[in-house]
Amino acid sequence: MELGSTLSAVRSTRVLIGDRLCPAVVTMRGGKIHEILPESNCSVTAHTEVLDVGDSVVMPGVVDCHVHVNEPGRTSWEGFWTATRAAAAGGVTTIVDMPLNSVPPTTTLDHFHEKLQEATGKCFVDTAFWGGVIPGNQPELRPMIHAGVAGFKCFLIHSGVEEFPHVTDSDLHAAMKQLQGTGSVLLFHAELDVEPKPEETADPRQYSTFLQSRPDVMEMEAIRTVTDLCLQYQVRCHIVHLSSAKPLTLIQRARQAGAPLTVETTHHYLSLSAEDIPAGATHFKCCPPIRGAENRELLWSALRDGHIDMVVSDHSPCTPDLKNMESGDFTQAWGGISSLQFGLPLFWSSASKRGFQLSDVVRLLSQESARLCGLDQHKGRLSPGYDADLVVWDPEREFEISEADIHHKNKVSIVSSVDCEWTTNP
Repeated sequence: MELGSTLSAVRSTRVLIGDRLCPAVVTMRGGKIHEILPESNCSVTAHTEVLDVGDSVVMPGVVDCHVHVNEPGRTSWEGFWTATRAAAAGGVTTIVDMPLNSVPPTTTLDHFHEKLQEATGKCFVDTAFWGGVIPGNQPELRPMIHAGVAGFKCFLIHSGVEEFPHVTDSDLHAAMKQLQGTGSVLLFHAELDVEPKPEETADPRQYSTFLQSRPDVMEMEAIRTVTDLCLQYQVRCHIVHLSSAKPLTLIQRARQAGAPLTVETTHHYLSLSAEDIPAGATHFKCCPPIRGAENRELLWSALRDGHIDMVVSDHSPCTPDLKNMESGDFTQAWGGISSLQFGLPLFWSSASKRGFQLSDVVRLLSQESARLCGLDQHKGRLSPGYDADLVVWDPEREFEISEADIHHKNKVSIVSSVDCEWTTNP
């Protein structure tokens, strides 16, 4: 529905207002929610364009704050046109673009302006941007904050691309001093190199070989570093794509001690398990790795108990050749999974079976992610004055995904079927 200066509306018997589903009409003007009217006492003027969606659920659009768009520089991997089109098709009405794997990366004010120019006129959904912290760019951080970046990301281990090097302890202390008092947030790819590594004779086609090369202790030691920094400087810190449940106790202790620390996990860590990944199936490779089924259930428990704050896609696409699917060599394949379009149905398929409610979906996929990147006064709620970012979908229906359904630029996907069907009205 086109939203301009005139009043328009969406009617449903199931509008999610807070934690309640109820009949209502959501009226909109100028891209903002104008009113939410109870259906039992609703009078919409004859001049209002009304979209009646029956008993489909109407709720706030998903805010996916971990998306690698890769433009400029690696647009053959993905780009704003295809990424945001995929987002819109999946009920994601806002994305936040990571500072890598574009060339140049978003690590200077000039590079940020170049990114903005590339995105102009190509986005189907609202798009915000993370900056990056790399060695030596600390003087760029405050100018980038003033220019509008949502925060910054750094790596404690090799990022996979040479133009975005990982930081040292001295880099981190310098960055923290720059960020103190700004209210900004520093995101951490929380893995540190440790020993031992798997034997060189291990079969590279076996997923277990790759899994052994990225053990839980890598996340544990990295998160120990993050929690110490967070407590010392009292700068907001955020752990991206937590795959291991083992550091959760460390995270809880740091929060109890006053660390302003948040943490996310991803749809693939909640939906998949290492035991089910076939030999040579390199499209399942991501970093940190997908771990075992027991670990997956511990992540779900942490979500239920509030110890993990949000769920994101970590959409990290590449061209098919970089996945080395012909050789099936996990050690050489690019690590990244494309799931931006399918995060909502993937999450609901698993969450609904574990007793989660639709209000939990909004909290974990919209509200908390909007809060992380400073958009929570505009997005993540159905409330007057908030952005009119709506997703309209049917959580009871099932559908199978074919290649023709995928809007990502490259169609390599781990998704074969999910348990719902939906349409979007951002």
